Amino acid sequence: MLNAKSLLDDLMGGLNQLTGSQGAKGLTDKAKETWNNQSALGKGAIAGGLLGLILTSGGRRMLGTSLKIGGMAAIGGLAYKAYEDWKAGRSGGGTAALPSPEGTEFLPSDPAAADELATHLLQAMVSAAKADGHVTPDERARIDGQLGNLGLGDEAAALIAAELDAPLDAARIAALANSEAEAVQLYAVSLLAVDPDTEAERAYLAELAGALKLDAGLVERLHAEAARL
Repeated sequence: MLNAKSLLDDLMGGLNQLTGSQGAKGLTDKAKETWNNQSALGKGAIAGGLLGLILTSGGRRMLGTSLKIGGMAAIGGLAYKAYEDWKAGRSGGGTAALPSPEGTEFLPSDPAAADELATHLLQAMVSAAKADGHVTPDERARIDGQLGNLGLGDEAAALIAAELDAPLDAARIAALANSEAEAVQLYAVSLLAVDPDTEAERAYLAELAGALKLDAGLVERLHAEAARL
């Protein structure tokens, strides 16, 4: 059975194991190197290699987030802080640490609800990573060739492969949201997975924000929080 929350935590936490004290520097090279040295690495680092290949430049921002909290909690913490600041009319900023969203809509305590949310976040993350078209046929072949060796399970591998195969469609991702809180997180994880300085990725984020019906002020707060990482 797919445990999407555990998978998301493994993927994001693996970025930290993959780069170690180097932080985000050299993420893409390290990700590629991982495929040639799997016998010497743990599951988390291998999973980080997979995510590094999928994300490339966008993964640097996600790595910074995962170092502060880790995995699904990092996404929820960023989204939660931006959402609460926006609702209260606050400018944000303050402490660099993200708040823990545990027990809120941003990180449900119910396992089934948390797993459904994590599944949607994974779909949004992989979809956003395709926005600049950087997943080349060669990289896709390497990903496909190793998905079965990661110990993620058939359902997890199928989820990632299906999302890589799906046409880029922000409206489809937006339709996954079951609440405003989830809509905020779908945008947050997409923002973390891309480089918003590129035209194609900016266009995708704008389309996604519109499809999610997010207020412009809230989108601005999400960008500001992500920029602080």
